[in-house]
Amino acid sequence: MRLPRLVTLIIGFIVILGLMIWLIESLQRLFWQVGYYPLLGQLLIFVLIALIGTLVASLVYYLFYLPNTQQKKRRRVDPKVPAAKAEAAAENLKAVRKQVSQIQDEVARQELLTRSREIEHSLSQGNLQVVVFGTGSAGKTSLVNALIGRVVGQVGAPMGITEVGETYVLELKGMNREIVITDTPGILEAGVAGTEREKLARQLATEADLLLFVLDNDLRQSEYDPLKTLAEIGKRSLVILNKSDLYLDSDRELILARLRERVRGIISPSDVIAVSANPRSVRLEDGTTLTPDPDIMPLIRRMVAVLRAEGEDLLADNILLQSQRLADKARELIDAQRRRQADKIVDRFQWIGAGVVAATPLPVVDMLAAAAINAQMVVEIGRVYGCEINLERGRELALSLAKTLTGLGIVKGAITLVTTALQLSIGGIIVGRAIQAVTAAYLTRIAGKSFIEYFRQDQDWGDGGITEVVQRQFQLNRKDEFIKSFVQEAITRVVKPLHLDELLPSPEDEMNNEIQPSYPNEVGQVRLTPLNLRNTRSDRPDDRELNLVELEPPAAHLKPLKLYAELDDDWEPRTLKSDNWDEYEEDYE
Repeated sequence: MRLPRLVTLIIGFIVILGLMIWLIESLQRLFWQVGYYPLLGQLLIFVLIALIGTLVASLVYYLFYLPNTQQKKRRRVDPKVPAAKAEAAAENLKAVRKQVSQIQDEVARQELLTRSREIEHSLSQGNLQVVVFGTGSAGKTSLVNALIGRVVGQVGAPMGITEVGETYVLELKGMNREIVITDTPGILEAGVAGTEREKLARQLATEADLLLFVLDNDLRQSEYDPLKTLAEIGKRSLVILNKSDLYLDSDRELILARLRERVRGIISPSDVIAVSANPRSVRLEDGTTLTPDPDIMPLIRRMVAVLRAEGEDLLADNILLQSQRLADKARELIDAQRRRQADKIVDRFQWIGAGVVAATPLPVVDMLAAAAINAQMVVEIGRVYGCEINLERGRELALSLAKTLTGLGIVKGAITLVTTALQLSIGGIIVGRAIQAVTAAYLTRIAGKSFIEYFRQDQDWGDGGITEVVQRQFQLNRKDEFIKSFVQEAITRVVKPLHLDELLPSPEDEMNNEIQPSYPNEVGQVRLTPLNLRNTRSDRPDDRELNLVELEPPAAHLKPLKLYAELDDDWEPRTLKSDNWDEYEEDYE
């Protein structure tokens, strides 16, 4: 017991003893005075004894028992993460668990569950995670050895010696939390194995409460980029210039000044520190070798200052960040899963549409857009994204997008692309309904992809509206490689099964005919013909010229039309003049 406290105790005991003697003497006089009333005297003595006992018990409790209890409580109570951020992290984890049930991939689902449990454990434990990050030659392991005070890793080894994140516990005076230090594999290492190790190191760095970014010279661009990326996601970092004993004092100060200038805006100047974790041995004049002690006190002082002042917020921010990143990953997995399901729906309906149009060719080209987009496809895509819409609403959306396709000129552009691709793939003269069928499949694909974007954005076309979405999908689906593969699949799925490539003579057949058919000049190499049983190969005379390519109108009010594919390699979709569809009625007549 300390002397001031002992003196206070003795003085207090003497005062209390004196008061007790005075009290006893006073009570004795009182007792003699009330001696004439025996019962009252005994009651007074009982009360007096009770008061004295309470006073003594209170004194013992205050001086001996209470200090020990408070000290034990201080040892047991761990610091808590700030409530608001902890609650936000807990809500994120709860949302992740709900999302996980929607993921079909068992491996991905278990990975998310495992990671969510790890974050929950970190939230309950409250340990501070310090990650040592940098190139393999910067001396990360030497720095960890110096901080821990013992050899925990191979020092002076070639790059790539740290295969996985090695974790150690560091205790610092004045810190109520446990500090866990992780030594990561080096970055910027060559080879496939080096790339994998760097990926692991970056992952560990994103999970740090405090990052020690270790350098051994001036900052290179390849080192600055990951440092900036980590700072942008909120990682608190200290930049450590290791191996400072290799430089003269003037050179060391010059390098530190350059480092502070290069990281200005992302790292505070006071967080750029020079250390020497594993100083070189020095040979003395008498021939003996002297190995200096590691010089890492500037780093320890700065770490303690940062963790004391910001430790609780750093821990809370990191846990919140990890939970948000996990929730984002869950959403990405669900989005990718939904996109795969929606793509299958689009793929199914595009060939259904192609088959329907092939069986019932259209007399007006502009009707292709309306025929290609199936309202049921819209309903099924919406269902994949959790949007329950009825068939009537599906028809409204389909009609709106069909008008957009026509108004932008994408229908005619699609016919040009498909006709050219079919001509190159099949050769000869292509029958009109083959072109219409493949074009319908192509337009269905563009429409389906556009509706996927619409439902992904919670039934919103975005700032650019439906026009921008449709144009973007058309540009993505008009690339040469895709068109070639799409047409080849169309030939396999539609053209050949329906014998659309046998409705017209091949070039060899026409060369053998004595009478060559004459084609209109504007048709060029491609001629569209209606589905007409008189033109089938089985009953057509070889010496007979084909009928004119005039379609018989299905209704009396429609004028006869000639369907020709106008080939124009410079075709681009045109911009809508207005959102009022009534202005385009002349285009449909």
